Amino acid sequence: MAASQPPPVEIAPLRVLRADGTILDPEFIDSVPASDIARLYAAMVAQRVYDDRMIKMQRQGRLGFYLACTGEEACAYGPAYALRDDDWMFPAYREPGVALWRGFPLQTWVDNLVGNCDDPVKGRQMPVHWSARAQNVVSISSPVGTQIPQCAGTAYAMRQRGDDAVAICFFGEGTSSEGDFHVGLNFAGVAKAPAIFFCRNNGYAISTPYEKTTATPHIALRALGYGIRGQVVDGNDLFAVIKAVREAAAFARAGHGPTLIEAKTYRLAAHSTSDDPKAYRSREEEAEAAAQDPLPRLRRWLEAQGLWDEAREQQTQAEASEAILAALARAEAKPHPPLTTLFDDVFAARTPLLEAQALELAAHLSSGDSAYRASGGH
Repeated sequence: MAASQPPPVEIAPLRVLRADGTILDPEFIDSVPASDIARLYAAMVAQRVYDDRMIKMQRQGRLGFYLACTGEEACAYGPAYALRDDDWMFPAYREPGVALWRGFPLQTWVDNLVGNCDDPVKGRQMPVHWSARAQNVVSISSPVGTQIPQCAGTAYAMRQRGDDAVAICFFGEGTSSEGDFHVGLNFAGVAKAPAIFFCRNNGYAISTPYEKTTATPHIALRALGYGIRGQVVDGNDLFAVIKAVREAAAFARAGHGPTLIEAKTYRLAAHSTSDDPKAYRSREEEAEAAAQDPLPRLRRWLEAQGLWDEAREQQTQAEASEAILAALARAEAKPHPPLTTLFDDVFAARTPLLEAQALELAAHLSSGDSAYRASGGH
């Protein structure tokens, strides 16, 4: 006798704002100042301008690589707004908004993308691997998923120390197939660590569609296997994202442990500047997804409240364009980091071996080769 298939499990995503801009949860709306939402929307509009400019930079050969967050802005700016400044954030690639909203200077972000002497990581990382230590935002790592156990461990350490803070990490649904995902959630569940695991389910792990990566209809269902709280949220609804993260943070601060949030969204842009989504997505699919774009959805609500109009939209875009172009001009005028910085920050202080290597490099650079003298050792 053939085994029967398990019944499908469906979870309605948490939603506050419909696609047409009307409200499902007026009580929650009253808890968020409308002026804050207008500022968040302006920041999301600016982010889209920044992304567009950086993609053009890469196409011009002035930037080695870039990843846009087009269509997923609410998944960064929502959590950044919902959490406190002393909470720790472990971003993936598509969350510059978590740092920019907290005050990370736009110029510093651009310096990192260019890799100049003012890049906080001194040109050692590829673009989009920025670090914002002053904002409690941990640096991005190329291997996907490493931030998940790091977030769990940080949250556990804060709990042991008696801090009233939480840690949140961001990742795509493809990353939930990595071992780090299971290690991190299992540890956090056992330790009741005050952590939030924020899965940005944008439908594709680069070019692999969601249904080819897992048989579960919802990543959030995996929370059950680790004995932790799970939540599915409409990731294109800024209000719903804020609400979900607020609730998860309150749950964690009360000592109840972590939450796995799955934000259903869509990557409107390519995975990166090395990707062509036309090879694996239809125009019809993209058009259908664009109808759920978080920016027009939020703008409809703001306009209905008399908080936004076309003139303000144009002004916001123009100011963002001016700011990013000015930051790029300054960034490209700066020299590369000195080669001697290779030996800094490896340890708290240079070891004897590093000192010996630094002296060896200095001797090599001053050996008389005109190429080294012309470049100034940079």
